[in-house]
Amino acid sequence: MAANAPQTPAGDDRNLVTIDENYLAPTLEDRLQIFWSRHSGKVWALTGIVTVVLVGRYAFETYAAYRERQVQADYAAATTTAQLQAFVQTHSTAILAGVAQLRLADEAYAAGNYAAACEAYTAAAPLLADNPLAARARLGAAFAPLQAGNTATAKPALEALANDTALARAYRAEAAYHLAVVARDAGQAADATRWIELVTTVEPQGAWANRANQLRDSLPAIPASAAVSGGASPAPAPDAAQPSSVTFPGKQ
Repeated sequence: MAANAPQTPAGDDRNLVTIDENYLAPTLEDRLQIFWSRHSGKVWALTGIVTVVLVGRYAFETYAAYRERQVQADYAAATTTAQLQAFVQTHSTAILAGVAQLRLADEAYAAGNYAAACEAYTAAAPLLADNPLAARARLGAAFAPLQAGNTATAKPALEALANDTALARAYRAEAAYHLAVVARDAGQAADATRWIELVTTVEPQGAWANRANQLRDSLPAIPASAAVSGGASPAPAPDAAQPSSVTFPGKQ
């Protein structure tokens, strides 16, 4: 008998089987054990990545909320022209910077400084993005040059507003009304009539429609040939559902 021959314990008749993918009937516990033995490193790595992403997102959102509160506090503290200007420089990309620009534009407009008002209104519009105040800034940028007597600059801007079917009805009506006044003052009764018709179509029950009808009564009679071949292009059909409120200072 060899000295090192393996000894099998008496009564040990177990059939030892390796549990792997070749095992014909592994249990759920066996499958989990196989998976963990092969992929535990990847699982831990993925868990770490997910944890880092979640923590980073939470930290970013917390910081963003803090920054927004700080911007709001700075805006609330800006009560003078100089403070508003400083706020715009410090928070140049914030929506509230657009609101601050709008306030500066209103101040310049009220003071009769129409060039500065136009500049501030123009700067405010893109900062306000989809905010309803953006349309007000666009209207201010178009109307300020008109107040300064610069019809060549004001007219195309007003036409763009009057023909913009995505714009609120009241803004379109106001732009069209001022275009009618410009045409009337230039002796272009046919053009004035077309813009008046746009006002009364866009916002038939609004204040600008009342002014437009009064303006119509002051126009001279239009010859039939001029009514057919007038210089102004017909305005597009108005948008069917837009709000009808305008709050722009100082318009006559």
